[in-house]
Amino acid sequence: MANITHRGNPVHTIGELPAVGSKAPDFRLTDANLNDVSLADLKGKKKLLNIFPSIDTPTCAMSTRKFNEYAAKHPNAVIIMVSADLPFAQQYFCQAENTHNVKTLSMMRDRNFAKDYGILLLDGLYRGITARGIVVIDENDKVVYTELVPEIRQEPNYEAALAALK
Repeated sequence: MANITHRGNPVHTIGELPAVGSKAPDFRLTDANLNDVSLADLKGKKKLLNIFPSIDTPTCAMSTRKFNEYAAKHPNAVIIMVSADLPFAQQYFCQAENTHNVKTLSMMRDRNFAKDYGILLLDGLYRGITARGIVVIDENDKVVYTELVPEIRQEPNYEAALAALK
């Protein structure tokens, strides 16, 4: 269980992010076309998972925009925004913000991703969805970088995450 904060108030996750050097847990998330997407579908590619509570909040929106800029210049990496938002809401945001270089995936059908990645919030206002974190996974599905942001409203360390992706 990790201890983080939301607006300075303590909140807890169900566990810890996967350990660096470990095999990334498989997942089943839903894309904009309501298709299931698993880790196996992305095999052989470098992946950055930007995990957050909702794309429709200022910090989550900002991180999506920043990672979208990077993704435009690095088409060999898959930059994935993961949240509990419905795929329709994620798609609407991406259309409105012109953030088409990132891939959005939803936990709408299954919260096992949040449990398996140790980022499901157990208490606080956002209980039942995720804290904010980054997981970078290499071409062989090995975890090479993680960050659990200590205050949900803070942005992740973009530089460190992107450096791990190279």
